[in-house]
Amino acid sequence: MEFTFFHRFATSQMGFSSFFFWLLLIFSVMSSHGVLMVNAFTGTYGVNYGRIADNIPAPQSVVTLLKAAKIKNIRIYDADHQVLTAFKGSGIEIIVGLGNEYLKEISIAEDRAMNWIKENVEPYLPGTRIRGIAVGNEILGATDVELWEVLLPAAKNVYSALVRLGLNKIVEVSSPHSEAVFANSFPPSACIFREDVSQYMKSLLEFFSQIGSPFYINAYPFLAYKNDPEHIDINYALFQKNAGIHDAKTNLHYDNMFDAQVDAAYAALEKAGFGKMEVIVSETGWASRGDEIEAGANAKNARTYNYNLKKKLAKKKGTPYRPKTPVRAYVFALFNENLKPGPTSERNFGLFKADGSISYHIGFTGLVPSSASSLLPFKVIGGRSWVGSSSVVTSCAASLFLIFAL
Repeated sequence: MEFTFFHRFATSQMGFSSFFFWLLLIFSVMSSHGVLMVNAFTGTYGVNYGRIADNIPAPQSVVTLLKAAKIKNIRIYDADHQVLTAFKGSGIEIIVGLGNEYLKEISIAEDRAMNWIKENVEPYLPGTRIRGIAVGNEILGATDVELWEVLLPAAKNVYSALVRLGLNKIVEVSSPHSEAVFANSFPPSACIFREDVSQYMKSLLEFFSQIGSPFYINAYPFLAYKNDPEHIDINYALFQKNAGIHDAKTNLHYDNMFDAQVDAAYAALEKAGFGKMEVIVSETGWASRGDEIEAGANAKNARTYNYNLKKKLAKKKGTPYRPKTPVRAYVFALFNENLKPGPTSERNFGLFKADGSISYHIGFTGLVPSSASSLLPFKVIGGRSWVGSSSVVTSCAASLFLIFAL
């Protein structure tokens, strides 16, 4: 049962404003410990829909592609109106991006955030399922320290504006980080935040803890392997059979780097006083092409990594340190992006080529036929429903009908 049920029922029975009130009430009933956990992620698998390209399919075709692949979650790096319009009625959950270039202005006053939301978010709800706003991207740990200082005020202003508009219970506020926020991450239990980042990070985490937002991390075994191929086993990075590593402090064994990177984030959060915060991987992926000096960047490794990652996420299991919390991740990226600057790998992370054909077989069907060969068979395993389980859906539906009967 999906959100479309409630939308169709409500639009036939009452005005939007009344329906909106009851929907928020139901979400409030489902919250726990006094903190509403906005669920911006259906299931465990999503993709990043980057568009730094001049040759990729139009947004309407992208919707067709995603629905055929049964991909229910995407992240975009802006709030492009053409994209948001195209996704209306698709049922696909979207996190939009408030770009780094807006942070200083948004941090000045809440009305700046209000104007941005009224222009880029509110008009598209509820038809387009905007479920989150990512405030900035990889700010802390990067070179622009001025942005470190405005990140928290910007996030607070965005959230305050959402509260005033009555949208804070359906639109999550977050900010994804790179591995640069950590002083070290090996072994996982030793991970801590960088000293210069820590004061900004702790204040941000305190706020996100108060509003129920998770910790988003961009985790790339590819980048770790590329930077140190002599000391990292490629099989460890690709989820293939290997000796793995042993974390002596926790006495846990890791047979893949992805789990180790996620648990390193959990360890850093725990040391900072936020051990209950969920970690979600906002970006991960593997380049199918690269420059000669970019170790491991080829189609075979990209296919192996993304196939094994998808299979892992479909099992809805946790990590060695958080075995009861299913890992959730957005793969980078949907398409190869031919206008991205930097090394060749930056333009070749796509699950799909620019013409909409698959880059390699991991179980998806492209918009056009592809000559990509298949290494492994793929079994499609469905994702969980939008509120987590069929029992919760039943309870939610029953609550809605009970409200209407009053």
